[in-house]
Amino acid sequence: MFESLTKRLNGIQAALRKKGKLKQQDVDEVLLEIREALVDADVHFSVAEGFVEQVSQAAVGAEIQSALNPEQQIIKILNEELTELLGGSVVDFQLSGKPPVSILMAGLQGTGKTTTSVKLASWLKKNGRRPILVGTDLQRPAALEQLQVLAASQDIPVVCEGKTPKAVAQSGLKTAKATGRDVLICDTAGRTGVDVELMDELTQIEKVLTAGNKSVGHTLLVVDSMSGQDSLQVSRDFSNAISISGIILTKLDGDARGGAALSARHLINQPIYFASTGEQLEDFDVFHPDRLAGRILGMGDVLTLIEKTQATYEAEQIELEEEKFEKMLAGKVTLDDFLEQMRLVQKMGVGSVIGQLPSDALPVGSGEVDIDAAEKKFTKMEAMISSMTKQERLNPEIIDDSRRKRIAAGSGATPTEVSALVREFMGMRKEMKKMGGLQKLKSKMGL
Repeated sequence: MFESLTKRLNGIQAALRKKGKLKQQDVDEVLLEIREALVDADVHFSVAEGFVEQVSQAAVGAEIQSALNPEQQIIKILNEELTELLGGSVVDFQLSGKPPVSILMAGLQGTGKTTTSVKLASWLKKNGRRPILVGTDLQRPAALEQLQVLAASQDIPVVCEGKTPKAVAQSGLKTAKATGRDVLICDTAGRTGVDVELMDELTQIEKVLTAGNKSVGHTLLVVDSMSGQDSLQVSRDFSNAISISGIILTKLDGDARGGAALSARHLINQPIYFASTGEQLEDFDVFHPDRLAGRILGMGDVLTLIEKTQATYEAEQIELEEEKFEKMLAGKVTLDDFLEQMRLVQKMGVGSVIGQLPSDALPVGSGEVDIDAAEKKFTKMEAMISSMTKQERLNPEIIDDSRRKRIAAGSGATPTEVSALVREFMGMRKEMKKMGGLQKLKSKMGL
């Protein structure tokens, strides 16, 4: 997501690199381009106007007198203001009071409420809670079946007995209390727009869940990050009709312009608690405004990538030991080490990894990275390395013409492709030796 916006902002950065001291005229020109880029990305016009005004005030203030060059000045300001627009900092999701604490999931049709309900339940379970899911969506065909199947994969109980949404909610609350569940997540029906019937239904469910319960619960609005301004306007009307306490952004991995993600908090005036970044149930976590701002500006989401890497290592019971890291810094990695890293990237998803890297870390080319081509290249490289002897993987310098032909024949590649792999690896190993910056990554990973 945000490819077009990121590309526009990167173009603005490139133009600023050519300037010396930043003048007011330069600032005005940049602000005009930023406003156009935001509107083109389907950011609500009022949000774009307010954002540009904030950037303008910061740009003509004390911060502009710093020692940074023009590009760095604007990027620093843009990053700060984008982060602020998205919420400033992570908002702690509080659940307190006598259990079961209720979470009502609301939103328009097609926003992904059902899947998001299970993702939230799974996240809470991993964080020590005992959630139960209640399915009150009696409108959409197979909604209850979808909820049951997804919840079963996470070993989370589901209640969906009842002829009306209110009756299902009553049954769910009764079961939650009887089975000692401390969080009740209620999946509700969606509509294509706000109507009286939907609001009455939600109000009835809310009354059932909160009657005689002093716990501090939530009504969370699920917002599709790929929706346009019209859908977002309806979401705002939705939030005006019922008491929304927070937002969950879905489909942040989509290929649309992303205006809803940037506009949601400002228009709905509630914090963004969580973000869903993929189709898998584990693609869900607390929302980090600074990380998303970094992604939009082409600086990547390296912290999320590091956390995902750590989680993948833990799942596979792989430890990145001090000795291995020192080998990397010394430029002593082998093709076996290289193959291990490639397999890790494949497990995490090539697209996921590339999407979180800074734009300047990607190959220079005419456009977006071809994920399918990258995955095919990984597969071929794995085949070539697997066709090498142990000695060849340890010392690729010994691979001569006859060895190249043998490796190529064993992997379905050509001798030229084998040469290219060895050349790329040798160059990478040489660069690793120079990368003192890896020490910073090392400390972040707790090594």
